[in-house]
Amino acid sequence: MFSVRLRSGIILMAVAILLLTLGGPVMLIGTLLVSLIGMYELYRIPGFQKKAPAVISYIAACLYFALVYAGRHEMLLMCIVLYLIVLLACYVLTYPRYDAPEIMMAFFGLFYVAVMISYMYRIRVMENGEYLVWLVFISSWGCDTCAYCTGMLFGKHKMAPVLSPKKSVEGGIGGVVGAGLIGLVFAAIFRPYLTIFENPLLALFIIGAVGGLISMVGDLAASAIKRYYGIKDYGTLIPGHGGILDRFDSVIITAPLVYYLILALQTLLS
Repeated sequence: MFSVRLRSGIILMAVAILLLTLGGPVMLIGTLLVSLIGMYELYRIPGFQKKAPAVISYIAACLYFALVYAGRHEMLLMCIVLYLIVLLACYVLTYPRYDAPEIMMAFFGLFYVAVMISYMYRIRVMENGEYLVWLVFISSWGCDTCAYCTGMLFGKHKMAPVLSPKKSVEGGIGGVVGAGLIGLVFAAIFRPYLTIFENPLLALFIIGAVGGLISMVGDLAASAIKRYYGIKDYGTLIPGHGGILDRFDSVIITAPLVYYLILALQTLLS
């Protein structure tokens, strides 16, 4: 199992490096595909992944990404409003074919997966974005790795014993500090290319640490959803890891936070 998980992790990282390096339309399409697969996995839990509310949500996700790519950010809220109207129209015109929880899950899925992941692309197209986009993974996967190692060595107090019995407070602290330090090292290496910050070392340490803290919320939130529905994994697409949502649960919530932290720290640390 470990060898399978390792091979899958290497392939996943290689694909991530390729998409983030190329950027542009390639990355946009890649993040859109990840979003659509993640939405499909989420909708499959209650069993309406191929029904009208889900199809409407997939189309809305494509439209949302198209507007992000076109830079029409002023139209994004309009897209969401129209999507909700169409979703509610589907609900009332076909009533009682779909129940209210399905409609609410469909609406939640667009935000939880597609809108949140779209911030990966939005970071990539920022100034210095080819470097800043890596902060999402430094915060999420870096925190997860550091938390695991720290928890194995020093973990005694359970962080969330019902949702994730193996996670410890000590591991969480180690993950946050570790993600911050990785961000610091990253800033030291690529400092000449991080021109949007006057103090990139401090900025990336803050982003890494805060992003790492929030990434744990995303991880536990995904675990809570699985616990509620009584499933182990969201899918089987990635051998040894589960589905897209199992691997990107922390990335989903970290991406928008990193985006807004970058904007805030540009002003606060200037």
